[in-house]
Amino acid sequence: MSHTYCSSLFHCVFSTKDRQEMIVPELEERLWAYIGGIARENGMTSLAVGGTRDHVHILLSLSSTTAISGAMQKIKGGSSLWLHESCGLTGFEWQKGYGAFTIGVSQVDATVKYIAGQAEHHRKRDFQAEFLAILKQHGIEYDPRYVWG
Repeated sequence: MSHTYCSSLFHCVFSTKDRQEMIVPELEERLWAYIGGIARENGMTSLAVGGTRDHVHILLSLSSTTAISGAMQKIKGGSSLWLHESCGLTGFEWQKGYGAFTIGVSQVDATVKYIAGQAEHHRKRDFQAEFLAILKQHGIEYDPRYVWG
């Protein structure tokens, strides 16, 4: 083949350090847009960004040359710097790790809807229960002692 064709879709999830509720509703739209801009500036496409006071979900489409670890480093680092410098959240930090789960093209619409409905979703289930359910859904084994570390 003379060209590279790649469909790399990731549902990414990460939280604030210690799941502190630092993403206030007045900041959400600006933060989601900023994260989308970081993705765009780095050759990624954010198909959806959303979350609540203590975590973020992103549906990312990556190029064939972008590793998920690099994508997360750019998004988390860039958004943290923006929150410090532009929003005055000097004590803000993201958790160290993240979840990145592949999805198929047929799951895009449902994942976008899921991300858009985070506020409603979290009236029934907290972030910790949600994240453990996502790990289970994807068949990822984990040691509960190290998930939140």
